[in-house]
Parts: sequence; C-alpha cells; structure tokens
Amino acid sequence: MDAGDAAGALAWEELAPGVLRCRLPGWDATVGAVRGASGVLVVDTGSSAGEGARIREELRGHFGLPVTHVALTHDHFDHVFGTAAFDGAEMYGAEGLGAHLAGARGELRRDAVRHGMDAATASESAALLVPPRHGVRGRCALTLGAGTGSGTRADAGADVRLAAMGPAHSGFDLAVVVTAPAGSGGAEGGTGTARRVVFCGDLVEESGEPQAGPDAEPSRWPAALDRLLALGGEDARYVPGHGAVVGADFLRAQRDVLARRFARS
Repeated sequence: MDAGDAAGALAWEELAPGVLRCRLPGWDATVGAVRGASGVLVVDTGSSAGEGARIREELRGHFGLPVTHVALTHDHFDHVFGTAAFDGAEMYGAEGLGAHLAGARGELRRDAVRHGMDAATASESAALLVPPRHGVRGRCALTLGAGTGSGTRADAGADVRLAAMGPAHSGFDLAVVVTAPAGSGGAEGGTGTARRVVFCGDLVEESGEPQAGPDAEPSRWPAALDRLLALGGEDARYVPGHGAVVGADFLRAQRDVLARRFARS
C-alpha cells in the first residue's frame, strides 16, 4: 500500500481561521497546517515521501504560501515518512527525536512493511527521511514569519506553541497548541471568536483503541492527557493522531480508560 499515490484531492477541514487538518488515506493519520504571515506550519508529514509531496503541493494551493516549518508529534512512520518533501523547512520534534530518527531508518522501514506498505516505497521513504534539527524541551513559542527568527507572529495574531509531553504513546510525544485569531470563515467558534486547536498526535486516538507499542510508557500516558487538557482548556478542539476532532470530555474519558487499562504497567 502507498497511501501517497491514492487518487483524488485530499479532504481538508477548517478548524479555525488559517488552521486546517486532513485525515490521510491508508492509515487515517492526521496532518495539520497553520497559515502564517509568509509561510505555513505543517504538523506531521504523512506516511511516504510521495504523500508528503502531495501535502506540500495541496497546501500551496490552499494558502498560496510555502511550507516553512514542520512539527513532528512523534516518531512513527505514518507521521514522519513524508519529511523528504519538506527538506529546507525548519523542522521541530521533541528533544532527542532527530538523533533517534537518524538511527531508526531500518526499524521504521520494517514497521511500515509490516503494516502493509509496499517495500520499495518504504525503502525510499526511509532513505529520504529528514530528521528534525530543532529539539523541543518543555515548551517553546513558534513564529511563522519571513524566515527563521523574524519574530513575525503567525497570521497576524495566531499564537503557536510546541510542548514536549514526555514519553507516553511514544518516546517523543509533542503537542502543537494553536490559538487562532478572531475571524469569520467556516470554522466553528463563531465570527470574532479566537479558537484554540491542539494537535495531539497519537496521545489521542478517536477512530480506534489507543495503541501502545514497545516504545510506549503506558503508566505515564494518563498524566500526559492531563497535561494536554491543561494546555488546551475546556473549549479547545483536540485533533487526534487518528480520527475525528474531539473535545475535552473525550480526553477525560480516554484518560480514565487508559488509567484502568495500564494500572499495573
């Protein structure tokens, strides 16, 4: 399977002014996008080099701007194998993710093939994978202006913050918290109302039971969801790594399920 070769345009959903997300074909992984003053932030990059290129071109069509920044929510192939399409962008991940990905190409390739990816596509995407140069420890504010360090706020007022969540679903979980500027448009929240959107990666999964692989630290997962709730608040739109956008009540329910499931982990 090569999800990046699926026919037809991707289905982009507006979550707030200048904030989009898409549920990608194949593994239903989320990719997000935030429009800045002169560039776009992409949250996760898809499951193959071809899918990443498709995401890049579609976002250029939506916003008329290049992708200048990338944030990776964790290290699994369906979220990072599209990084080659964004080589040259400022790329961020949790502290240690860059070194980990640089040494994990073979492991990621094998995992992709186990999950049904064509071996040639997996090999190409692993070989071309671009590890992030910027490691996030704790929290940091991100600017999306005309070049690195310009200080220009995203989309004339949007606030973008990256938060390393500590090991939970993976060893390198990262959340992206976007407070979009007030505006009209099709997103929920009403005209003139700022809207907070939290890209959660696979700390939150709506379309199936949360997956805890060998790199997970299940005993720390419920606390990570508590931290997500503290970052986003009651009125945020929480974007899972797989599935439909949810609210705070869903996170609390999933936190309780995980606490019971991993009580002895």
